[in-house]
Amino acid sequence: MKTEKIYSAGIDIGTSTTKMVVSSFLLKNVAGVTHVPRIEIIEKTVLHQSPIIKTPFINKEIIDMEKIEQFIFQQYQLAQIAPADISTGAIIITGESATKENASEVVHAIADTAGHFLVATAGPDLEGIIAAKGAGTVQQSKNTAKVIANIDIGGGTANIAVMQFGEVIGTCTLHVGGRLIEFQNGIVHSISPPVMKLMEKWSNPLKVGDSAEDARVTQLIQEMVTTLAMTLSGQLTDEEHPLLLGHLPTWDKPVEAVVFSGGVAACIYENDCTKRQYDDIGERLAKSLLQHEQLQSFLWLKPEETARATVTGAGTQITEISGATIQVDADVLPLKNVPVFNCYMDTDKNKFDYTIKTAVERADALFSTQENRSPFALYFSQLPYLSFQDVHAISKAILQHLATRSSKEIPIIIVIQSDYAKIIGQTIQALNPTVHIICIDQIKVETGDYIDIGEVLPSGVVPVVVKTLAFHSK
Repeated sequence: MKTEKIYSAGIDIGTSTTKMVVSSFLLKNVAGVTHVPRIEIIEKTVLHQSPIIKTPFINKEIIDMEKIEQFIFQQYQLAQIAPADISTGAIIITGESATKENASEVVHAIADTAGHFLVATAGPDLEGIIAAKGAGTVQQSKNTAKVIANIDIGGGTANIAVMQFGEVIGTCTLHVGGRLIEFQNGIVHSISPPVMKLMEKWSNPLKVGDSAEDARVTQLIQEMVTTLAMTLSGQLTDEEHPLLLGHLPTWDKPVEAVVFSGGVAACIYENDCTKRQYDDIGERLAKSLLQHEQLQSFLWLKPEETARATVTGAGTQITEISGATIQVDADVLPLKNVPVFNCYMDTDKNKFDYTIKTAVERADALFSTQENRSPFALYFSQLPYLSFQDVHAISKAILQHLATRSSKEIPIIIVIQSDYAKIIGQTIQALNPTVHIICIDQIKVETGDYIDIGEVLPSGVVPVVVKTLAFHSK
């Protein structure tokens, strides 16, 4: 194999804006001639960046799916790429847009029509991680060894991902964004529910119809920024805080440096909000962030991307390539939205059968309903060195506990971090040639992740996207 080119698309439907990128990846076997093949992405090229448009809504609660689809297909035409040529990528719904009535329907429908293998993602933790990748912060954390927080601030949320040595060590999401208070003709036109909740303890809260220059607008912006600063400093401990979306911060090391991305970041670094055609608090929020004393105690680093960080991450950074020594039943691919259950194999080899049996029972209880069983992937982590007898024992246990529930609709799906996929997959196939098996390696996942597995590429590998599918509520 010399090289192989595949195409990727990233689509970001945010609270304020929607944008898209089309990219190409160059794949190459980077292992020596005598070594096990190792296919890697050696080059990523952005072929087309869409304009940034206002996210279209039919009303306050319903996203205009038809207009978004028109926009996407128009971008494919400009990029001179057909949707069928897309091998990987993601459509991600972010911020307040993920709370809308038809959020799930929109991302799944577009993922099914707008590309050959385009995955649907949602959930604030993943958004933060994707933005950090697109902004270049993950790479910066590799280069500097510092604990860096990437804060992606859009219209509705601030998605925080903290990393060190290129690994994500924690996440948190806040209701801090440019469109949480909107204006029209110099008066307050709308106030988002989290901000209304924040003002419940105020004796005289801001109301729709008040002046855009009201001192309480400034006070609210200050509270948002202070909450963000407290979060980054490890001082936010109130699980019921009105501006907290989901869980408290999960990192356990002090943040040393900050990088801002998202639409508000364009005002911070480029000092230019003239392109922002939104009558909201975005510009004032950016100024408040720059002037906040506690935030100034961190080292400020510049991102590679600001407003386009999430869409760049979705289009160029989330795809992983499986190992080349894998065993897959091509007839059952592509697979989408497969939940993962971690099966820890750091046990006595005589207990492999019990470990796998227990993992299957737990995964079944977690992911299946009374009406029907759902496919899930078992992730074999911490595998020791395996002899042929060990491989046979594992394969036998997999068949014993999964073969009866296996079908073309529910194949046996095994994910392994180390290079055992082909030998385990082939042993399963030899023991029972009728089962449908997907056995892939060189992928790292955890319980609670979802994976999408694309069709087999000419090089014998499959594109894999690891994601989350949590559509959050207000």
